[in-house]
Amino acid sequence: MAAGVRLIQKVSSTRTFARIAPYVVPAMDRAVHRLTRGKVLLSARMLPGVILTVRGAKSGQPRTTPLACMPEHGSTGGGSTSWILIGSNFGRPGHPAWTANLLAHADEAVINWKGHDIAVRARLLEGAERAEVWQAALTFWPPYATYQARVEREIRLFRLERRDTS
Repeated sequence: MAAGVRLIQKVSSTRTFARIAPYVVPAMDRAVHRLTRGKVLLSARMLPGVILTVRGAKSGQPRTTPLACMPEHGSTGGGSTSWILIGSNFGRPGHPAWTANLLAHADEAVINWKGHDIAVRARLLEGAERAEVWQAALTFWPPYATYQARVEREIRLFRLERRDTS
């Protein structure tokens, strides 16, 4: 593993990062994503990322959130067929708002993945399926273990799968 990645993982596991990152990282991602017309997501230089758009659980208004993701590849090879979203909230108390939005409007989400809008269906992972994906997430980004250790809630995991829009 490159020294730079280890350093980023160490920094992202700190409480200071957890306090600052939720305000700085999404704002930078939104600005760069908008300026590059969806071609660049700054945080994706560390982890793959998507821009999630889903109606607010309470407001009903479209909510757009840049998020790290864990792409899953299908047996056909090539591009991602599904994506895992981890509601870590940087190890802060409380589930992030976007998780409530997905629970309320699971069949209406859209992600922007590498500049392409893709209609997706979200599913909250539970039980053995969640446990298996959680282990994969810890291998993918070890700081998730630190985030989980800081909070009493179980971090929500969602699988997003392409949905037919025809």
